[in-house]
Amino acid sequence: MGPVMFLLVPFCAGFAIAMVTRRPNSDWAAMLLAALVSLAFLVASKFEGLLCAVLAFPLLIVGLWIGAAVGYLFRRHVVERLRHQITSTVALFALTPLLILAGHRIERPALEAVRRETVSNSVELAARPEAVWMSIQSIDGINVRKPWLMHFGLPVPLRCTLARKGVGAKRTCYFDNGFIEETITEWNPPYSMQLSIDRTNMPGRHWLGFEKAAYELHQDGNGTLLTRTTTITSHLYPVWYWRYFERLGVASEHDYILRELAQRLNQ
Repeated sequence: MGPVMFLLVPFCAGFAIAMVTRRPNSDWAAMLLAALVSLAFLVASKFEGLLCAVLAFPLLIVGLWIGAAVGYLFRRHVVERLRHQITSTVALFALTPLLILAGHRIERPALEAVRRETVSNSVELAARPEAVWMSIQSIDGINVRKPWLMHFGLPVPLRCTLARKGVGAKRTCYFDNGFIEETITEWNPPYSMQLSIDRTNMPGRHWLGFEKAAYELHQDGNGTLLTRTTTITSHLYPVWYWRYFERLGVASEHDYILRELAQRLNQ
């Protein structure tokens, strides 16, 4: 999904609404209803989660507003001066799908390119690396306060299980609405563990993938500096808007788990 979905389609919708309505209040009501109904349909059909819909809403509103402004000016200064206003309006509406298809065709190469983001977060723990190492392999439960994004649909980690130890071992992390299966690719106790992410079973988020994860432990006096890193892949554009929220979501997941470890080991 890219600029055509989040900007051009709302622009065309706002343009069309302004062309057929005569009152500004009607324009805004119709645009707001169109955005809310579209997002509600995506959430209800489980094509996207609530959080994705909430984050997409500002982009949709901006596209609708710009389209409505252009549509109002075009109707007032062009269409209303033409002799065959109805014919001209119908012709413009007929061209709208062609404009969207052309835009999608232009952006398709960029959408097919995989974009990678690597996010790292660290925490100081009052325990030696050996104790921290035992705590990161499996997590029975998490009891710290949830980040605010988790109240709007960000997956909530519940527990992680490790089938056995060493390279090639399978690790599964369970969330409130799915799970992630991992394979250990590097096992260097008690200093580092790297994992490839083999399968993600989450509703929606077909545009987002998880590629690999890692834990790095560095002794710091009598304590340990623990760093958690996750590499994700994304097909979501425009980058200038979505990159911040993608990284914030991953960092929130990290923070949730790291605070749980800090609560256990810093007591």
